[in-house]
Amino acid sequence: MNRQSSTSPGDRPPTSGKFSRRTVLAAITASTAAAVPLLSAAPADATPRRADDLLYIGTWGRSQVHAVRFDPVHGTMTPLGAMAEVSSNWLAVHPTRPVLYVAAGEQGGAIRVFRIDDASGALRQTGEVQAQAAPGVVGGLSYIELNEDADTLLVADFSAGSAATVPVGGHGELGAVASRVHDSGSGPSPRQAGPHPHHVVVEPDGKFALVADFGADRVFVYDYDRATHQMSVGTTGGPGSYATAAGSGPRRLAFHPDGRSVYLLNELTADIEVLRWDGRRGELTSRQVLTTNAPAHTGTTSAAELAVSRDGRHVYTSNRGDNALVVFSVDPDTGLLTEAQRLPCGGVTPWSFSLHPDGRWLFVANEVSGTVNLFRVDPRSGRLTDTGTSVAVPNPDCIGIRSSHGRS
Repeated sequence: MNRQSSTSPGDRPPTSGKFSRRTVLAAITASTAAAVPLLSAAPADATPRRADDLLYIGTWGRSQVHAVRFDPVHGTMTPLGAMAEVSSNWLAVHPTRPVLYVAAGEQGGAIRVFRIDDASGALRQTGEVQAQAAPGVVGGLSYIELNEDADTLLVADFSAGSAATVPVGGHGELGAVASRVHDSGSGPSPRQAGPHPHHVVVEPDGKFALVADFGADRVFVYDYDRATHQMSVGTTGGPGSYATAAGSGPRRLAFHPDGRSVYLLNELTADIEVLRWDGRRGELTSRQVLTTNAPAHTGTTSAAELAVSRDGRHVYTSNRGDNALVVFSVDPDTGLLTEAQRLPCGGVTPWSFSLHPDGRWLFVANEVSGTVNLFRVDPRSGRLTDTGTSVAVPNPDCIGIRSSHGRS
């Protein structure tokens, strides 16, 4: 193991000098104009088609979950409004069951479970789990995600400096917390006074869980037991780790489909690293570092979201400092990256984005401008095209997709 070598309360990037009032108003005006035809195109009494998808959108600091109906054939979005009045730092949708998980920002680190009504988009709460061992930490959870088997919910608790696993039953229900691990370390930024896990992912073989820790400038590698859904430090006296550059602020991790390469997005330095993954030893080794900043970038530096296309040919990132999306091409032999495209995100502060399961669409949550913007994806080149379509959602921070395919 290479051992030497957000947001929650600290996740919001500094805004001083970042946006002019004119920039924000222009983005809001443009997005509102694009959203109006969508509202008029779907009468209130129209019966939604079950072939359409549902988008569920968390709202930063607004304590709401909004829903949008999406037609993947025509590329149209119809806002359905707020479906739940709950804190929503992050959310995740079960891949086959009509279940939505919502991670809270209040004390205790609550994860709430909702049943989805596919016909109307309505939500009904059916359960709740407290992720924090000692409720009382303000700021709560920064990220939740289902593992590949959809039998475990992976939880990053930015405020408490811990990561947890929660078993998921056959109908999408949550059990009690199965394991909880605590990171250690700090970084030079004022936002890095202690450990702040920002992302958890289980590697393809299911033997290790990787935690990107914003505060510690490390990716921690924990043992993972698929049968018990538990993370642990193993028998080595502590977790393995990969050390990033001081002050980089690791935020997101994504495995290439071949399982040999891992992509790491660092928030504070806005760069992306290509890491080699040794699945036998649970070891990460750096191979390449590229910036996501524009060549003439000035001011705030803040990368936010990361995703790999299903075929592994392209990597997508968002840059909040530049209000941009950056697309990278993947070398099929080495996994190394080459920048292929850079374009505006369609609004202000691209907090996150989600790729549609069919690979043809990308939804961007532009938090400050209050819009969810739709981009078309060219499956061959990986390039993005802004469709000009958006819907207004107050301070969107994440987007979960309830696809019409594979529903049960």
